[in-house]
Amino acid sequence: MNLNLLRIFVQVAETLNITEASKALFISQPAVSKAIRNLESSLHVQLFIRDKHKGLLLTEVGREVLVLGRQMKAVENSIYQIVDPENRLLGGKVTVGSFPAATTNLLPKAIAIFRANYPLVRIELLEGVSDQIKQWVDDRTVELGIVVSPFYSFEFKRLQSDYMVALVPADHPLAKESIIDLECYRDEVIFCKGGHEIAITTILREHRIELGEGLTVQSAETLIRMVRNGLGIGLISNFTLSSVPHDLVVKTIRPGISRDIGIVAHSLGELSPAAKQLVNVLLQVGLESSEGLD
Repeated sequence: MNLNLLRIFVQVAETLNITEASKALFISQPAVSKAIRNLESSLHVQLFIRDKHKGLLLTEVGREVLVLGRQMKAVENSIYQIVDPENRLLGGKVTVGSFPAATTNLLPKAIAIFRANYPLVRIELLEGVSDQIKQWVDDRTVELGIVVSPFYSFEFKRLQSDYMVALVPADHPLAKESIIDLECYRDEVIFCKGGHEIAITTILREHRIELGEGLTVQSAETLIRMVRNGLGIGLISNFTLSSVPHDLVVKTIRPGISRDIGIVAHSLGELSPAAKQLVNVLLQVGLESSEGLD
């Protein structure tokens, strides 16, 4: 197989746009189109559907080839890092998926340390919620992900433990209470989507507590505004809360709800040399961050 054709296919498959792919690859649009035709011809399959209204769409086979193509790009990246005689990490790229709180709390320091040691390695960051990131790891859009538990079948390294807390305004009657019992306020809870749901529902189910018709929001900032305006009791992770400014009172909850934050990959042992070094840096920064949150 012509690996150059495969590289072109991956670029087109990820952008679903011939024009954008040609600009990224610094080759002409006709050359990109010809490369795709040649690859389809050599494989005897159709990789794209050309829809008049929706543009380029991947076929089912095309989606599977894209996953394998990303694997081959990762192997190529690792080879270049390994064979360099002076510094195994002179170049290449590490693609990382991260949820917003981890991006704020962990990555700035980790990337700064990493770049100081390996300035020519490029880090490409994709941000999303944990479920998205797990899917990106699964289909190899990213080489490694920073997510919250559960980690499912991925190999993982735990960065730190996390737990849920309640938020109320300073003038709220519960601001003077030492612990907020969720069973007593099940209809007033506001919480964020994006990784908390499994931890919350699992623990509450064990205690036979079912939350009522409260509010569900997409971001910590929105949750804080809702609570500040007296719309309910905020339920948020301590780790996420540490990444956003607020003027609310933080309270312990009953029952306690905890989760882990970790690095996931298909195989930590098969990561590129650069990715392995980034994992080491993240583990150190995660340890320091954990000590700061205690």
